[in-house]
Amino acid sequence: MSRGNITRRGTRSWRLKFDVGVDAKGKRKVRYVTVKGARQDAQKELTRLLAQHDAGTLPEPSKLTVAEYLRSWLGEEPKEGEVPPAPPADLSPKTAERYRELAEGQIIPHLGTIQLQKLKPAKVKDWHETLLKSGSRKGKPLAPQTVGHAHRVLHRALERAMESEILSRNVAGIISPPKVRKKEIEILTADEIADTLAKLDGHPLYPIAVVDLATGLRRGELLALRLLVDVDLDAGVVEVRRSLEETKAGLRFKEPKTEMGRRTLSLPPSALAVLREHRKELLKLRLALGLGKPDKETLLFSEADGTPTRPNQLSWLWRSAVKARKCRRVSFHALRHTHVSALIAAGLDVVAISRRIGHANPTVTLNTYGHLFKKDDSAAVAAIEAALRTGRER
Repeated sequence: MSRGNITRRGTRSWRLKFDVGVDAKGKRKVRYVTVKGARQDAQKELTRLLAQHDAGTLPEPSKLTVAEYLRSWLGEEPKEGEVPPAPPADLSPKTAERYRELAEGQIIPHLGTIQLQKLKPAKVKDWHETLLKSGSRKGKPLAPQTVGHAHRVLHRALERAMESEILSRNVAGIISPPKVRKKEIEILTADEIADTLAKLDGHPLYPIAVVDLATGLRRGELLALRLLVDVDLDAGVVEVRRSLEETKAGLRFKEPKTEMGRRTLSLPPSALAVLREHRKELLKLRLALGLGKPDKETLLFSEADGTPTRPNQLSWLWRSAVKARKCRRVSFHALRHTHVSALIAAGLDVVAISRRIGHANPTVTLNTYGHLFKKDDSAAVAAIEAALRTGRER
């Protein structure tokens, strides 16, 4: 079996070197690939590449087509019932699944036969125009946002090809994706919050809705909370340590992508009261079903038998509930947006908000919620005036 080695190239960058046989003259053929992340990510990628080589599926760089490269990187989209291929070291299973869908649906049908080294910026531009006119599987136009998602997959794939020294430039970086008109995010007003909670009172989704409004957690973060490990009702806090992810392969708990995703959040008194009542009902239900006392893996929010609730199922249940109870029809994710809007209205600075909602950095928060921050600079003008007045009085 072929062997390889790993060399550090920076703080979180590694260079893989591995043999791929010999050429016609008996000279060793060597490949180089750069991997970003931890050493274990580099080791995982080296193992994957060596396995491809040993199986005879590692493509020759010079003749590589866009389709071959994408499928080599992401694996082919599995047929129904098949286990999805292992994701590349730098992608989560969920991200790899979405990338695979975009590659097979929007990239490969249009660019797949082109040799990777012969892909030109003009072809990328033509591809955008084709997708915008008739890019869906039924020949209908695609939204600029979807085209942008596909473009980002191609860009990341070509970036990786550069790191592997297959390409000398990333043509997807020369052509920009179509501009997307920013959608207004869904937010409940104070009156709508009160109305929604009043109408949902007594519904199984009432506790999780209250907690989401109080914390701004994502669906997966809420559904991964453990009653005895992540929730401290005496201290009045919840700790976000993991998230529940749903893919075609099933459900899995995963750690936050960044350190900012791991956080401790204080709960307001009203949310604590709801959680205490929810805990009582949960204990009663477990006893009635013969599940016994909670253990360290008992989830705060789950199916009746204690198994995890799928994030997509939660969204479906929410849509059904707000329709049946005649609440304002917003997505479940709108509760997170509503939490953020309340923090902004209360005057919290963007750094504090970013930390509370688990964004990687404040820039992400500003890009998403910047329009909610007050645009006037009266406070700045007042501060300057005070400074000028002080200067004149000296």
